Amino acid sequence: MSSSKEEGEFQWTPIAIVQSIAIFCLAGIAEIFGGYLVWAAVKGLRVEKPESEANVNNTSANEAVDGTSSSGYDIVKKPWWFALIALPTHRSAYGFIPCLQPSAATDGFARIYAAYGGFFIVMSFLIGWALEGPSAKPDIGDLVGGLISVVGALVIVFWPRR
Repeated sequence: MSSSKEEGEFQWTPIAIVQSIAIFCLAGIAEIFGGYLVWAAVKGLRVEKPESEANVNNTSANEAVDGTSSSGYDIVKKPWWFALIALPTHRSAYGFIPCLQPSAATDGFARIYAAYGGFFIVMSFLIGWALEGPSAKPDIGDLVGGLISVVGALVIVFWPRR
């Protein structure tokens, strides 16, 4: 029973691939929702103005806050305790979830976290769009950059190693 791989060495299987991608997504959800809770309390979220209000007044709350010109949305802050919820829950969970990667023993911290970054980029766009609505819809540059990042992450994870 000899094989080209040493016995006990990690090998990618279809199930391990699905598990790995699911764990990257779970880590992304934990990190992004933790960040969302802090962001919502500290900076506020973009909320679409009703069509009639947006037409009457072309200035937004964002313009009043930082001087930039944006139309069609207001900034709405969540209560301060949203930020506190994120610290012990979502952010801590994010630290543990990548340890569940099936290849963690052979790939190690640096490779797992580097590859996770590609998934995080795409998930940030998609979850942000879901939470903030049309004002956060990814544009073509976001889509191209996200595609490049996911391809890069897949190369990092699935590239044949010694």
